[in-house]
Amino acid sequence: MDPDILTYYDRRPETDRLASGPGVIERVRTQHILRRVLPPPPARVLDVGGATGVYATWLAGLGYSVRLVDPVPRHVEAARESGVDAVPGDARALVEPDASYDAVLVMGPLYHLTAPEERLAALREAARVVRPGGVVAAAAISRFASLHSAFLEGAYTDPEFLDIVAADLATGVHRNPNERPRYFTTAYFHAPDELADELRAAGLDGVRVIAVEGVAGWVPGAEAAFTDERVLALVARVEEEPALVGASAHLLAVATRPAN
Repeated sequence: MDPDILTYYDRRPETDRLASGPGVIERVRTQHILRRVLPPPPARVLDVGGATGVYATWLAGLGYSVRLVDPVPRHVEAARESGVDAVPGDARALVEPDASYDAVLVMGPLYHLTAPEERLAALREAARVVRPGGVVAAAAISRFASLHSAFLEGAYTDPEFLDIVAADLATGVHRNPNERPRYFTTAYFHAPDELADELRAAGLDGVRVIAVEGVAGWVPGAEAAFTDERVLALVARVEEEPALVGASAHLLAVATRPAN
């Protein structure tokens, strides 16, 4: 992993990001989607790039058998302290046996693998270790996330950030040359169709790309409404609407390994 990425996560624990502001919407909506697409407990789930175990802990509480794999030592340690079966590892070269899980979550690796062949390797590994007919769910950051952040956070006044946005839109590769924490770290931002194509290239079937936060993620203070099931139902109604999917900060692609 790029040393800049390791440094970033050492300074900014992923648990904190999902505990406030738009991160709450991302977490609640991801849980809402996973409840619908995962096989029922006690299915075996591998959480690849699961960070400090936010989703692994939640899934274990629902009765799933969960193992977490992450390349950041601090994340693995924090997950273990929460009672999660967590091990260090690389999404591109998993040590898990073939067809050994009912579902595989790829919840962070695609964010930070900027080369297409590395993303494909990670997705092929997920497809390898899930059983035939099993589910793979892969999270990605939308190509347009920085553009929206420029308005939401007022960063459009900073020429440095406008250069970052321009590069994101042109190439999908997000870089923060001056390592300003506010502007994230080295990453790859997907267009929705591109994300779907990558899962298909990994040999997965029935690919769906779902908007996680949707446009609600760009409304200041909207996280307070996401304790209401009516709000979750409304967002779910348009979660796969092609005209709106790219407007979400985060995407979740869901697919299955072919049965034969």
